[in-house]
Amino acid sequence: MAQIREAKVPDIGDFDAVPVIELLVAVGDTVKADQGLVTLESDKATMEVPAPFAGVVRELKVKVGDTVAEGSVVALIEDAADAAAPAATPAPAAASTKAKPSSPAATDVQAEVPRPEAKASAEADGERAAAARVPSAPADAGAASGGSLQRFDAEAVAPGKVPYASPAVRAFARELGVDLSRVRGSARAGRITRADVQDFVKSTLAGVPASGGSAGGGLDLLPWPKVDFSKFGEIETVPLSRIKKISGANLARNWAMIPHVTQHDEADITDLEALRVQLNRENEKAGIKLTMLAFLMKAAVAALKKYPEFNASLDGNGENLTLKKYFHIGFAADTPNGLVVPVVRDCDRKGVVEIAQETSALAKKARDGKLAPAEMSGGCFSISSLGGIGGTAFTPIVNAPEVAILGVSKSSIKPVWDGKAFQPRLMLPLSLSYDHRVIDGAAAARFTAYLAELMADLRRSVL
Repeated sequence: MAQIREAKVPDIGDFDAVPVIELLVAVGDTVKADQGLVTLESDKATMEVPAPFAGVVRELKVKVGDTVAEGSVVALIEDAADAAAPAATPAPAAASTKAKPSSPAATDVQAEVPRPEAKASAEADGERAAAARVPSAPADAGAASGGSLQRFDAEAVAPGKVPYASPAVRAFARELGVDLSRVRGSARAGRITRADVQDFVKSTLAGVPASGGSAGGGLDLLPWPKVDFSKFGEIETVPLSRIKKISGANLARNWAMIPHVTQHDEADITDLEALRVQLNRENEKAGIKLTMLAFLMKAAVAALKKYPEFNASLDGNGENLTLKKYFHIGFAADTPNGLVVPVVRDCDRKGVVEIAQETSALAKKARDGKLAPAEMSGGCFSISSLGGIGGTAFTPIVNAPEVAILGVSKSSIKPVWDGKAFQPRLMLPLSLSYDHRVIDGAAAARFTAYLAELMADLRRSVL
């Protein structure tokens, strides 16, 4: 007798209502272990739910537009050993899926939201199905559990009182500081989508009047210029990747709401670089490669311990500061679809070798589009290193709710006076951007000066 088993959503961090944006397989498809079944989209990244074993897909338990959580069943798969059995009749819900499955190895760019008409149809189908099985509930009801589709009865919500949006969209709006009562929903029955929230933020920052508010959201900005560039020559329009669309709204909010100041300094890494090269030579056969980023992260932990106000977060009202006793360091990873920030946890408990190995593994997962939300959350302090590319200094944008971020540029040989003569030293440019509401200039100067001392002689970090 054929054995059919469930394929469930693995650990996806603290998210409990992540929408399904794409089906990667159809009923009757043969899948391999770890092959993607569906694509989910959180407010930070996209991810695929992998098949836990090889076999044949007998039923899909979700459709585009459904929201799922850890442990939600997305498909029923017949074990490979029993795959030769005739395919079971697909369930009506699965049969209604009309989108052609894409390649299991789809990248973030390939996993874009389906055609508008297909998406609208899927959402309408989902709402009709939910209406048949879910009683009317207030819009403040909790997120769906067990993978069931969370929908609300729009007629049961009094107009102008409670915005009509899913829990995932509400969480997204809260992170951006958007009042949903000012956002006009574009979906069926006036439901507010993630795109509506993003458009609201863009129009507000551009000074375009948004529903329920004034132009610029009080910023009094000029409207965004509209130019027909084709009049001047040949052009090509390329859509932004999903990561850039999502991160763009976050960056705009952070730049507009955080009073940024950047402190620049230099660290003498002549001796540290010589040590790094020597250690890499010694560990070449073991495949261990130490990077300057690993040393920077270890030095940053020591600096955060000495100056705890940098290892903190300011609340949304700007009244209370949360001081953190843990040290999770994020680093900007360059991917084909844009920058993401993986987080290395408990850097205070790890050596430089372990940190280097972990950053390498996380960077690879980022390039492959395989980072899980949990691997990009919980950061205390971020480092953006452009040392492998070039530049002398830059102003990184603080990654809220953090209060500081370190930018690192390309090191170069400079003449440094030792009291008797100029000596050639390898100098590393440091650029520390910080939230001036929490950190003043003197504290930032002390932080970068101490960090430079640590990089010049990392033995100080154990004192």
